Amino acid sequence: MDVREARSKDRPAIRDVARRSLQTSYSLTPSAINGAVEEWYDENRLKDMLSDEDKLLFVADADGQVVAFTESHRTDDNTAELLWLHVDPDYRGERYGERLYEQTRDHLAEMGVTSIQARVLADNAGGNTFYQDKGLSKVGEEEVDIDGTTYVENVYAEVGQEGIEPLSLAKETVYIDHDNTEQGSIAPFRVIYTEEDGKEIYGYWCTKCESLANAMDAMGRIQCDNCGNARKPTRWDSAYL
Repeated sequence: MDVREARSKDRPAIRDVARRSLQTSYSLTPSAINGAVEEWYDENRLKDMLSDEDKLLFVADADGQVVAFTESHRTDDNTAELLWLHVDPDYRGERYGERLYEQTRDHLAEMGVTSIQARVLADNAGGNTFYQDKGLSKVGEEEVDIDGTTYVENVYAEVGQEGIEPLSLAKETVYIDHDNTEQGSIAPFRVIYTEEDGKEIYGYWCTKCESLANAMDAMGRIQCDNCGNARKPTRWDSAYL
């Protein structure tokens, strides 16, 4: 098995692995799966990913065949979000996912990333167990609309106590995590927790104008009322499903 950065010629195989993985791991309709694959991994988007220094596509190659891949992106200088880890169903149980995760994490560390966050639908038992086994903690849940159906998505993160500090609001004290961020249209958002243990998300801190943004719509968009900074959904969006 060879784990490497994706190449231009891998694009058809990446789409095929994504489709087969989604069909096996998620309770999604065929139309939702096909729409998602075509939107997320069409030729132009894959081409942009391969040329963007803040995005990373890693593949696991078995005898010249791509059988798994990860998609991640750096949200700021030292944090990144792992959007997908897909393994072809025929190759599961052979440590492809584990090796791919480890090398992806190592490469992100070489890029300066010190903390990662990952997302997975709640009904994907194997995916949730995988991240838990890797030492990530569940830090919240979000409802997402996919092809007209609402699903619960679990949010996992590497929670380091050294990056969390108290933040005094008008009537309460919450905790801002400087190592856990969400990408914004203008500047990153930092995650705010209700307690220091980092188990429940309270809201998001806009680093552009240093204010609280805790409003989120059904598709995961966060909007800062002060400066217009917005977090756009990176994975699920019913507009194209």
